Amino acid sequence: MNPEITYFQILEDLKNKIIQTRQRMVHSVNVQMLIMYWDIGNTIDGMEQEQKWGAKIVQKLSRDLYTSFPDMKGISLRNLRYMRDFSLAYPDFKDGFSMLQQAAATFQDANNQSDTILQQPAAKLPGTTYVLHPAANIPWTHNQVVLDKVKTTEERIFYLVKCAQNGWSRNVLAVQIETKLHLRQGKALTNFDNTLPSPLSDLARETLKNPYLLDFLDLQEDIQERDLEQGLLKHLKKFLLELGRGFAYVGNQFNIKVEDDDFFLDLLFYNYHLHCFVIFELKIGDFKPEYAGKLNFYINTINNQVKGEADHATIGVLLCKTPNETVVKYSLQNILAPLGVAEYKLSTHLPKTLKNEIPSVKELEQALQEDNRK
Repeated sequence: MNPEITYFQILEDLKNKIIQTRQRMVHSVNVQMLIMYWDIGNTIDGMEQEQKWGAKIVQKLSRDLYTSFPDMKGISLRNLRYMRDFSLAYPDFKDGFSMLQQAAATFQDANNQSDTILQQPAAKLPGTTYVLHPAANIPWTHNQVVLDKVKTTEERIFYLVKCAQNGWSRNVLAVQIETKLHLRQGKALTNFDNTLPSPLSDLARETLKNPYLLDFLDLQEDIQERDLEQGLLKHLKKFLLELGRGFAYVGNQFNIKVEDDDFFLDLLFYNYHLHCFVIFELKIGDFKPEYAGKLNFYINTINNQVKGEADHATIGVLLCKTPNETVVKYSLQNILAPLGVAEYKLSTHLPKTLKNEIPSVKELEQALQEDNRK
């Protein structure tokens, strides 16, 4: 043992090892439970399809299992039906693994490395590599949400992987599904293919969304850029959740000085998966070509004044309303700094002014009653 290592360093190292071991134990228990649930569900499906037994057999099975295992949770009629749906949704799950060839595109990130939680290969057949099924990486209650709200296998796999990567709670997972994250992820207009090396360009593109949903802000369409910035700062935790994986807040109205001139960036973040600073500039109204030029200036300044040697090139993101895709592409064409443009959407609820003009249900009922008396 190195004599220069202090007791506190040893203590911290042992604490980390204990935490990691506990996490692996919890994960292992979850996998084994899901394997059991899949097996029960597959058996129930066989009873209903092959044996032609009616739905009441599941109710009887629930009662009999509870009689045999009174201390066991999760064998209610409702949960047994979820188990059946689980086995039907993932017929290749069985012992918790899927063939790598079938899942590689989904499981691997842009660095061409599987997420650490998925790095559990097991040889099942000669010449075939298997990986842990994505459904095995999240709790049963989260799997129930995916079964309820997502109908296609491709979309289910997307949310299973994202949930494991980001550690979403059950409620956050439901919100991400309801806001159709799979249609927004990686959809921002960027020049990353020409300004970032591969595979970093792919990872950066997948990090951005289009549109960003800012419906947690109590703002209407007739707002100023300062209102939007202050609203995001007020709800910074929700904004970080919408930004997604790896973003850390650095500051707002971040001051950069070029000779005797001062400039202020709207929002500055650091993404520890991309290992770079990310500037968010906020604009009210449609995209304009001159916005790209100004953001390019900000990126170059951050690269020269703030970025460290180990950091990747700074990325700029312009949030605006209804960008014209062709104008954006032409504007980004010869810019050497990595830059993206995305829309943002405020609340989808009715504006207060319009809401006040629409009669309530009670008012409609009163009007109908008056018409009937005439």
